[in-house]
Amino acid sequence: MYRTHNNGALRLQNIGETVTLSGWVQKTRNKGFMVWVDLRDRYGITQLIFDEERSSKEAMTMASELGREYVIQVTGTVIERESKNPNIATGDIELLVSELQVLNSSLTPPFTIEDDTDGGEDLRMKYRYLDIRRKPVRQNLIFRHKVAMAVRNYLSAKNFVEIETPYLIKSTPEGARDFVVPSRMNAGQFYALPQSPQTFKQLLMVGGMDKYFQIVKCFRDEDLRADRQPEFTQIDCEMAFVEQEDILQAFEGLTRHLLKEINGVEIGAFPRMTYDEAMKKYGNDKPDIRFGMEFGELNEVAQHKDFNVFNQAELVVGIAVPGGNQFTRKEIDELTEWVKRPQVGALGMVYCRYNDDGSLKSSVDKFYDQNDLIQWAKQTGAVPGDLICVLSGDTAKVRSQLSALRMELAQRMGLRKPTVFAPLWVVDFPLLEWDEDTKRYHAMHHPFTSPKPGQMELLKTHPGEVKANAYDLVLNGNEIGGGSIRIHDKEIQSKMFDYLGFTPQEAKAQFGFLMDAFQYGAPPHGGIAFGLDRLVAILGGQETIRDFIAFPKNNAGRDVMIDAPATIHQEQLNELHLKLNLSEN
Repeated sequence: MYRTHNNGALRLQNIGETVTLSGWVQKTRNKGFMVWVDLRDRYGITQLIFDEERSSKEAMTMASELGREYVIQVTGTVIERESKNPNIATGDIELLVSELQVLNSSLTPPFTIEDDTDGGEDLRMKYRYLDIRRKPVRQNLIFRHKVAMAVRNYLSAKNFVEIETPYLIKSTPEGARDFVVPSRMNAGQFYALPQSPQTFKQLLMVGGMDKYFQIVKCFRDEDLRADRQPEFTQIDCEMAFVEQEDILQAFEGLTRHLLKEINGVEIGAFPRMTYDEAMKKYGNDKPDIRFGMEFGELNEVAQHKDFNVFNQAELVVGIAVPGGNQFTRKEIDELTEWVKRPQVGALGMVYCRYNDDGSLKSSVDKFYDQNDLIQWAKQTGAVPGDLICVLSGDTAKVRSQLSALRMELAQRMGLRKPTVFAPLWVVDFPLLEWDEDTKRYHAMHHPFTSPKPGQMELLKTHPGEVKANAYDLVLNGNEIGGGSIRIHDKEIQSKMFDYLGFTPQEAKAQFGFLMDAFQYGAPPHGGIAFGLDRLVAILGGQETIRDFIAFPKNNAGRDVMIDAPATIHQEQLNELHLKLNLSEN
């Protein structure tokens, strides 16, 4: 038996017991006549004591030679600790060691295995197996497990069945790029790794499995951002014989359960907002509603004077920053430079101080009087003590720019509190979006999304105005889930493929299996998928998903620990009927 207890278990009531512990050496303190060792495992730390008067000479010698991260086994007697440590659960006791065995030695780690480590992110990712020994990483992985188990238990209790779907599937042209897998047995043909189990879960509805879920890996070969992984995990769900309201109620219930079970937070009914309303009020379709600063459109009150910057703009829009009149001129100039960065792209910013005495002073007082500025304040909801920030330009661009400024201000002002949770549903998305490169419409979500009832005919005349029977669940400014009611009629699905530019032959080749299935009694159905990585991070009070993934990729999509992706032998390429044509670069 390697251990009778773990290193977080012993308490005062165990005094006098003979126990065996195993774990890693966190640190040692050698006073010559006495050696202390902190022994760590995933459950905690126990202090060991070796005393030349009470421990064997052999044990004392071995203890003085222990290095960091050595794996050891000790047997001894639990005694009360003279100098107690209130910061750890085992801080009232220590183990007087009588026997010590080194199970494995260790090289000196490249960084300290402690809560506050001296290792940078790249170094810790290269030695991720060591990083996992640190308490913050370990706790994040355990936290992820608790969330996943809470999801499984809740959905199982609601009669959902977890069903696995294939990882080797067929490549489809819609959505992001696929990761492809060459087939050795079928020369020149390829599997794709799934971006989602979308068509399979619809087929399960045809198969009569009316409540399905799966915690599943998905893959997208996308251009990477700081917090995006090429492989990610979804809570994938589908239901038959449902309308949109059924889906929203079911998964609002799941989210409310997680917030209470995991965070101890009780939330009432989630607010709902249309896509158009979200874009108008917040400039994006996943607004953070933990704080205000809603947009105020100023065209009617700002385009009647000789200020051509505003007069020539498609949209003039502003926000009232609560307490922002306290900002210094230097701080305001920094904000102006911030919005002019290439990542944001604004040409500049107009501001207006709302003084405590009720007067207003703007950076464009040459063009606007007090009556004008009072209207600005009214439209943005500003009150004395606030600062009004105004941007102008093309509608889509300026909304995006002001949204970025709003989030930056909230971050600087401490308004994005991680312990506050503000969920909402965003509904009525456009069904299609125009792509300037291809000069045609694409499905905003995917080609299986149903239009809102009664809007199918609009596809012929005003395709850009058609709303989708789709919905996103937003939490603290992050989309944590999204889904739709699906098309379940073969003829309607055929029309949708036609509107999206598929020829009948292309539709048949790509999705013929689904169209065939619809001929055998497909029920009305819909579903949703949650991003588990993002959900866990937000519930854990953080926004970096890598911290909650055991073995994440870096920003370039590489696994620096195992050095992947990597080249493969020519023999393997030959078996796969592949020839590489790489440039010298």
